[in-house]
Amino acid sequence: MEKSEPVCQIVRTLDVIGEKWALLIVRNALRGQTRFSEFRDGLGAPSDVLTDRLAKLVAHGILEKSTYREPGERARPEYRLTPRGEALRVVLAAMIQWGDEFNPAPQGRSAYLVDAKDDRRLRVAYLDDSGAEVDRGEVAIAPGPAATTTWVY
Repeated sequence: MEKSEPVCQIVRTLDVIGEKWALLIVRNALRGQTRFSEFRDGLGAPSDVLTDRLAKLVAHGILEKSTYREPGERARPEYRLTPRGEALRVVLAAMIQWGDEFNPAPQGRSAYLVDAKDDRRLRVAYLDDSGAEVDRGEVAIAPGPAATTTWVY
């Protein structure tokens, strides 16, 4: 019998980006890095691991691979975030916010969430359909149409 794919969104997401190097690649891509050497130097990831994670992110449509060529050099790949990859900005922002609140660095914050237009400080929040903020203590995870009484993962 073939194992079916998990229906839980968290499990399915972790299958794609639930590894440290994958999220750090996305973080650095959001900071403007596009080239293998930039990721390697910026992250300190082993080249074989970096190659594997970049390929996985491309295969899942988070990064798009294209070619660039510097004058007099050979063609090399570069990696740009797709809209799917850009959408991970909120995931990383939530992780920054959680880290600041529950696991802060002794030397202070390494980043702030700000509005790109005017540097106003931002935070991740839950909003209902009318745009009203809902306190995180009031948010529950309810079973959806794919769930069973045992909450399939």
